[in-house]
Amino acid sequence: MINKLSKRINNLPVSATLAMAAKARELKAAGKDIISLSLGEPDFNTPDFIKDAAIEAINEGYNSYTPVDGYVELKEAICTKFKRDNNLHYTPNQIVVSTGAKQSIANIAQVLLNPGDEVLLPAPYWVSYSAIAILCEATFVEIPSTIDTDFKITPEQLEAAITPKTKMVFFNSPNNPSGTIYTEEEYRALAKVLEKHPQIYILSDEIYEHINYGIKSFSFAAIENMFERTITVNGLAKAFAMTGWRIGYACAPAALTEAMMKVHQYSMMCASIIAQDAAVEALKLKARGLAFVGDGINDAPALASADVGIAVGTGTDVAIESADVVLMSGDLLGVVNAIEMSRRTLRNIKQNLFWAFGYNVALIPVAAGILYPSFGIVLSPILAAGAMALSSVFVLGNALRLRFAAAAGAGA
Repeated sequence: MINKLSKRINNLPVSATLAMAAKARELKAAGKDIISLSLGEPDFNTPDFIKDAAIEAINEGYNSYTPVDGYVELKEAICTKFKRDNNLHYTPNQIVVSTGAKQSIANIAQVLLNPGDEVLLPAPYWVSYSAIAILCEATFVEIPSTIDTDFKITPEQLEAAITPKTKMVFFNSPNNPSGTIYTEEEYRALAKVLEKHPQIYILSDEIYEHINYGIKSFSFAAIENMFERTITVNGLAKAFAMTGWRIGYACAPAALTEAMMKVHQYSMMCASIIAQDAAVEALKLKARGLAFVGDGINDAPALASADVGIAVGTGTDVAIESADVVLMSGDLLGVVNAIEMSRRTLRNIKQNLFWAFGYNVALIPVAAGILYPSFGIVLSPILAAGAMALSSVFVLGNALRLRFAAAAGAGA
C-alpha cells in the first residue's frame, strides 16, 4: 500500500509533538505520573466571558457557513487588535480567518512556495514549519543558534544562508520551543539584511505574543519597508486558552490574502461560526491586561460575577455594578473617550424592554377600560403607546445611569 501513496506524503515525517503527546496519554492511562512537555497548552482555562459568548451564539441560532475568509465582525476586531497592540494598520480584506494559526501558515506556504524553493528556519523551531515546507515540495534550510546568542540568529548568519532560491524566512517570537524573544533592535538588524533581497517573504508567527514574561514582543511587519513583504500570523489558542476552538488568522497584502482564499475554499469552507463569534468578544480586550492568566478571571473576587475581566495593574478599566452592568473603557477597544457595555448588560436591557413592553400592553388597556369605559377603545392604544415609550426611556435611562455612574466611580 505504501507504494501507492504520493511521494509528498511518503517524505513527510510524523509530527514529533503529536507522537510525544500520544505517548504521554498512553503512559498516563497506564497509571504513570507524567508531565507532558509536548503540546503547547496554556495552564489556565478559556475565560468564562468567551464561553458565555459561544453559548449565546448557539442559543441565538449561529449555525450557518460564514464567508470563507471569516465574517466581517471578527475581521474588524482583528484590525482593532493589531492597531491597538502592535501599531499595525490592516483592513478586513487583508485578513483571512482559519482553523488555527497552523492552517494559516500552511495556506500561505501553498500560495508562495514552488518545488525547489528554499525556506529559512532559524533553529530551534516548531516542528510543523519544516513539514509544511516538505508538503509544498520546497526545501527547508536550518540556521542554527546556541544559548550563547539566546537562541537567536544574527544578521551575518541570515545573510550567509540566503541563496537565489530563498523564497521565505519564518520568524517566531516569542519562540516555540525556546521562549526567546527578538527585540525591536534585533529584528531591525535582520530586516536590514532582507532589504537587500526583495524576493524573500517573511512569515512572522506571533501566536505566543501574550505568553510572555519578559520584554514586549515586536511585530516584524511594523518595520518600515517590511509591511508589504510580511505575513503576520496569530490566533486565540495561546493568549485566550482556546487551543481546541481552532481560530487563527493571517494578515498580509490583499494580493496574498486573495490567493490564500483560493487554497482556503478548497481545503475547508470556514472556521466554526460559534468560535468566530466568541473570538470577537475575546479580541475586544487587550490580552496583556487580562486578569484570567492562571484562571484569575474566575477566581478574583471583584471579577467573579462579570462576563469580562480586565484591569490587572490598571484598576480604572472596569467597574461592575450590583445590577450586573459591566463596563469597559473604550481605550481597551481602540476607541478613545468611549464606554463599551458587555453582552450581558445589553442582554439585560433587551430583556427589561421586553418585560416593560409586555406589562404595558397587558395592563394599560385594561386600566383604561375600567376607568373610562366609554372611551376605552380609543384611549387604550394611545395610553399603551405612551406608557411603553415612558417605560423604555426609564429602562434605558436607568441602564445608562448605572453605566456612567460605574464608569465615573472607576475613573473611566
